[in-house]
Amino acid sequence: MVVGLVADIHANLVAFEAVLNHLKQTYGPPDVLWCLGDIVGYGPDPNDCIDLLRQFNFVAVVGNHDLVAIGLMEPELFNPDARAAAIWTGQVLRPDNKLFLQNLPRRVVRDDFTIVHGSPRSEVWEYLLTVSAACENFRHFETRFCLVGHSHIPVIFGFNPDTGNCSRADVPPVLDLGKVRGRLIINPGSVGQPRDRDPRAAYAVIDTEKHTIYHHRVEYNIRQTAEKMLNLGLPERLAIRLNYGI
Repeated sequence: MVVGLVADIHANLVAFEAVLNHLKQTYGPPDVLWCLGDIVGYGPDPNDCIDLLRQFNFVAVVGNHDLVAIGLMEPELFNPDARAAAIWTGQVLRPDNKLFLQNLPRRVVRDDFTIVHGSPRSEVWEYLLTVSAACENFRHFETRFCLVGHSHIPVIFGFNPDTGNCSRADVPPVLDLGKVRGRLIINPGSVGQPRDRDPRAAYAVIDTEKHTIYHHRVEYNIRQTAEKMLNLGLPERLAIRLNYGI
């Protein structure tokens, strides 16, 4: 089975379409998309991104930007730019898409994978950036692997049960899960707003038969997204940062 793994689309339709085109050209149509939350927020096309996701067989969890856009999280928790984008998103979301976001779970388990947005300890809010935080989070899920988003940074945290040690590594282009000792927390990076100083969209593919994860970066028309954001009156800084992957 081919699983497309996408996180933090953030209403960036151009990036999402580029990722899906790359996925289909490289692997064929996916059997399922696993979406790690924050479908909306920041970007200019929240309805279109939800509509596109819903065209696929998918599993999705809710993110913090999804929740604030539908009034289930306080906007005051967000910085001014994110708050302005969240308020705008809430105003333009169609009622059916608001209901769609409202019904998304915070955690899903599929075979050896636990799927959350932030972390297994705090599903929609905690950023997993440090080894110490990740090490504590291994106690909060039971599967061998956990898939997270939220930080917009591709990263892998590992836990070795023999030593009790945790580690951090970059996501490699190819990861053979059959050769992995211990357990992993994996973040594939962001489709719509990368923050690892690489502006290309990030996503991953899981081949369940080969027990392998493939990680990809895909170029897309950043200018098209940024100009649409500015034309809609979204904060300028949110548009500019797309060029730098920050």
